[in-house]
Amino acid sequence: MSPTAIIAKKRDCQELSGDEIRFMVDGFVAGAIPEYQIAAWAMAILCRGMNEGEIADLTDAMLNSGIRLQLATQRPRVDKHSTGGLGDKVSLILAPLLACFEVDVPMLSGRGLGITGGTLDKLESYTGFRCDLTVAEISTQLQELGCVITGTTPEITPADRKLYSLRDVTGTVPSVALITSSIMSKKLAASLDALVLDVKYGSGAFMQNLEDARSLANSLVSTGRRMHLATRVILSDMNQPLGRMVGNACEANESVEVMQGGGPPDLVELTLRLSAELLVAVQRFDELGTAIEALKRTLSSGRALEKYEAMISAQGGTFSTRLPTAAAYTLESPGAGWLGKLDGQLLGQAVIGLGGGRTRLNDPVDPAVGLEMLVRIGDRVESNQPILRVFARTQANYERAQKMLLSALQFSETPIEATRLIAEI
Repeated sequence: MSPTAIIAKKRDCQELSGDEIRFMVDGFVAGAIPEYQIAAWAMAILCRGMNEGEIADLTDAMLNSGIRLQLATQRPRVDKHSTGGLGDKVSLILAPLLACFEVDVPMLSGRGLGITGGTLDKLESYTGFRCDLTVAEISTQLQELGCVITGTTPEITPADRKLYSLRDVTGTVPSVALITSSIMSKKLAASLDALVLDVKYGSGAFMQNLEDARSLANSLVSTGRRMHLATRVILSDMNQPLGRMVGNACEANESVEVMQGGGPPDLVELTLRLSAELLVAVQRFDELGTAIEALKRTLSSGRALEKYEAMISAQGGTFSTRLPTAAAYTLESPGAGWLGKLDGQLLGQAVIGLGGGRTRLNDPVDPAVGLEMLVRIGDRVESNQPILRVFARTQANYERAQKMLLSALQFSETPIEATRLIAEI
C-alpha cells in the first residue's frame, strides 16, 4: 500500500478500507510513515469526513496499537471525557469526587488542543506532578485511591498519543472522525464499565453549533455501542467560559473552591450532573436526583478535596489550596449595556498570547497566566465597570492582549437572555 494513494483516496471523498486505515495507523506508530504524510491524511479526513464504519475501523486501529488496562479492583470502573472548552476544569473535580463513592476512575487525559487548556497542563501547575505514570503505577494508585489522572502510557494507544499532538498544530482538531477515535480509543483501553461524555458547542468549543455537536455525540454513542460500552452524552453550552477562570493555575484554584463547597454555580451544576450520570449507570444510585444530593454532601464535607490532595501527592505534586498566579490587571467596560456575546476563539487566543497555551508542538506553557470573567452573558454592565481580570507576566503582555479581549465582547442596548448550560442529554 502507498500512503500517498490513501491520502489521495480520502482527498477525493472515497471510503477507506479497514486495511488501509490500519496501514496508516500502524505505519505512523512504527515510524515508517512520516508526520507530514499523517498531517496531510488528517487534513483530508477533516475536510472529507469518514462514515460510521471508517470511524469504527480508525478507533479499533488506534485501540489495538497498544494494550488495555487490566482491572485493579472489583469496583465498577467509570470515566468522563469532555470535547474541550474555555475554563473546563470538571475533570479535576469529578475524578476524586467519584472515587468517594467506591468506583474506580482511571482518567487517561491529554494536553491542550487549540484554544482549550488540557487537563494534564492544569495538573502540572502543581510542582512535580507526574502525568507519565506507568501501567503498574496506574493500577497501584487505583487500588489505593480509586482515582488517577495521567497521560496515556507508551503502551496504551500510542497511535493516539502521537496523533493527538500533531492535530493541535496542524489545524485538524475539529474533525468528528478524529475526535471520536481519539476519545473512544483511550476510553476503551481503560476497560470501563460506563462512560459519560460532555460534548460542547459554541464560540469557545471546537463544535461551533448545536447541530455539529449532535453529529459528534451520535458518532461517539454509535462507537460506544459498537464496542459494548455504556455511553451517555451531555450537550453543553460553551458560548462563554465554564466558571470564571481560564488558565491552568487559575482553573486548578477554582477546582479547589468547588471541592471546598463553593465555586461558580455553572461549574458545580455540570460537574454534579456528569458525576450523577455515571453513578446511576453503575447502579450506585437508582436515580439522578438522589445521586446529585449525595454528591453535593460529599463536596461540602471536604472528602473530595482530601481525595484530590492525596491524588496530587501520590503523583509527585506539591499540593496547595491556592497556586500562585501572575500579576492581575483589570479590564474595564468601554461602555454600558448588556453583555450579549463572547467570542471564545478570541478569548482563547488571548490566553495563548499571554503564554497559557501552545502555537507549536513543544511550546512551554506558563501556568500562572490567564483570565477571570467578572461578568456573564445577560449581565447588565455599566461604563468603566470591571469586566475582566487578566493575569499577565508584564504590563506589555497585558496591553497586547487588551485589544483582542475587548474585541471578543459584544454588548447589546436591550436585555439579553442568559444561556442555558445543559442543552440536551
